[in-house]
Amino acid sequence: MSVAPAPGRREQRKQDRRCAILAAARRSFLEEGYAATSMSGLLKTLGGSKTTIWSYFRSKEELFAAVVEDATRTFREEVKAELSLTGDLEDALSGFCRSLMTKVVAPEALATWRLVVAESARFPEVGKIFYALAAHPTQATLSKFIAYHIRAARLRDEDAERMANMLINMCSGLQNRCLWGVSVPQPEEIKADASAFAKYFLLTFST
Repeated sequence: MSVAPAPGRREQRKQDRRCAILAAARRSFLEEGYAATSMSGLLKTLGGSKTTIWSYFRSKEELFAAVVEDATRTFREEVKAELSLTGDLEDALSGFCRSLMTKVVAPEALATWRLVVAESARFPEVGKIFYALAAHPTQATLSKFIAYHIRAARLRDEDAERMANMLINMCSGLQNRCLWGVSVPQPEEIKADASAFAKYFLLTFST
């Protein structure tokens, strides 16, 4: 198995600069909001020229999309790992629910959700970008997993996408309670709920 060569100094500097821009933008979006974040404002934080920052991201929309993609990359890989086609079905569903609930109640995830809800009415691109790069990939991965088990005759076919949405909606209640300031979930509560939701799902759809 060949190993990819390490990036040269010039390429490494470009990667480091891009990471610095994303980190600064992420802080600004979460702390100041989408509307108050500007490319010129980021330049004051980062230094450099407009030409430099525009060479990485051609618009604030593109920058926001990159921030969302970067912030959710690890979680998307975690979801794929949880929904292994070779493991036990109930364990996989429980692991998915646990990962999703742990992710959505994390402080940065709650801050991001507040940002998306607050800004989407004035800036529809915010909601569309978040859905396309964060919410939809999770739903799509779960739908494919469910469809596989439908074909294997382990689950009834009641539309894999609708079935996926139902399980995701079960998990979202915990985030709502956090957003409303009603409760701060503990890992034990998340684990117990994840196990229960997987059982409820299988009671409803198992063949």
